[in-house]
Amino acid sequence: MKPSIAFALTALAAFTLLPTPVIAQSDDTPVSQCLAIAQKMPNVIFASASASPLAIDDDVTITFSGHSTYRIETPKGVVAATDFGGFYGSQPTPPRIATMNNAHSSHFTMNPDPAIEYVLTGWNLGAPTPIDHDLIVEDVYVRNVTTDVRSFGDGMIADGNSIFIFEVAGLCIGHLGHLHHPLTEEHYADIGRLDIVMVPVDGGLTLSHERMAELTTRLRSSIVLPMHLRGNAISSFTNLMGDEWKIEYLKDDTITVNIRSLPKRPTVMIPYSLRSRG
Repeated sequence: MKPSIAFALTALAAFTLLPTPVIAQSDDTPVSQCLAIAQKMPNVIFASASASPLAIDDDVTITFSGHSTYRIETPKGVVAATDFGGFYGSQPTPPRIATMNNAHSSHFTMNPDPAIEYVLTGWNLGAPTPIDHDLIVEDVYVRNVTTDVRSFGDGMIADGNSIFIFEVAGLCIGHLGHLHHPLTEEHYADIGRLDIVMVPVDGGLTLSHERMAELTTRLRSSIVLPMHLRGNAISSFTNLMGDEWKIEYLKDDTITVNIRSLPKRPTVMIPYSLRSRG
């Protein structure tokens, strides 16, 4: 096991002794617009919904803050920060929603800012059942699909990571978290359509570049946003994506997108802060 993973698991024991973060769930699970296409399993490939009848023209802003953290701002101004470790994603103001995962300490914080209204952990603190989030905050619906994480030795800890999905303005936006294994058909069905997906591209701490490229191609999102780059060149991942994919190096760390502006050709968009590591 990687030392960082061992450290995180040790730290999590302390985390469970702290006041429990706000875990917000609704009594009635909302209807997901991203699951409507999931009708035939196995081997379904989820198509982009650029012509979806649910399309809404309002813009969503997505900013790469660092490491695995993106800030998602909805048309009504709700800000969510992904795999929030307490630093990246906290500026210029604390997010209203923070999602966390527990693979190592840069993906969670034991002391979240009290100003964060909703702290959503990707694992269930001390409970035997998977965490299940179904949260609506104004114009965004946040849900999760759990995956496993590596444990000490060669084993796995069930449901220790979450893929968080943000449904807003007709868009389905997913963050894969610290994904340690390929997805099953059940995972793909539970995830549904992802128009935009944030993918770890470290090449080893999560999945190899080959496996991650296969998974990303299967999801077939209109926009792929890399994250969790650790020492390797990002081209090691993008070179495996094939001719069907466009690679675009952004001039900024922020994109503004709506359901009508999704690219017709699936595109890997590399934030400006990661361009120098191409």
